[in-house]
Amino acid sequence: MDITVKQMMQIEENGHQMGFKRNFMMENAGASVTRYLSEKFPDISSKKILVFAGLGNNGGDALVVARHLAGFGSDVKVLLLGNPEKIKTDESRINWAILEKMNSIDLVIASDISDLDLKADVVIDGILGTGISGEIREPYASAIDSINKLKAFKIAIDIPSGLDPDTGNANDKCVKADVTITFHKMKVGMPKRKDMCGTILVEKIGIPSEAEVGVL
Repeated sequence: MDITVKQMMQIEENGHQMGFKRNFMMENAGASVTRYLSEKFPDISSKKILVFAGLGNNGGDALVVARHLAGFGSDVKVLLLGNPEKIKTDESRINWAILEKMNSIDLVIASDISDLDLKADVVIDGILGTGISGEIREPYASAIDSINKLKAFKIAIDIPSGLDPDTGNANDKCVKADVTITFHKMKVGMPKRKDMCGTILVEKIGIPSEAEVGVL
């Protein structure tokens, strides 16, 4: 059964209230993306990885991926699209604080990406996630354009940034991914947009099935 964003948010809240905290969900989400990449690219340690991270939980998932890939020995650069002081959630703040202590990751605070020389073998889209509404502002809009121009393997976390997961409607700025890894269950608008999502994989992130009671 495919679900809406509102249903997913309620399932996450129910899981959190059961004691399966959001930071566990974030860790498992990021680890599942890393596992996919390490299996797809057995030489992941030799790859140049570019991580685009927004200030919400989608960005937090991407920060987890960055940490894990650094552990594989990959060359990881993280572009945080905004001021770290404006990171929106505790889970994301915790993961940013860890990366700040890691010399193995190149952290760039990028409120303007127009003058950056971006090269990568693998690009990770953790910009907007499911919380899209209205026109996409800078620096997110330019970041989406940059991702689409790069000749690299592109993986979107949860949903390509710029795509509405409930309707499948794409903003005029929307990441075109090779693979999208979404979590827990398929979102209703995604299957009709393989042109933007690429191959869609659904990964479980440890949320108890009991968290669905009363929602589905």
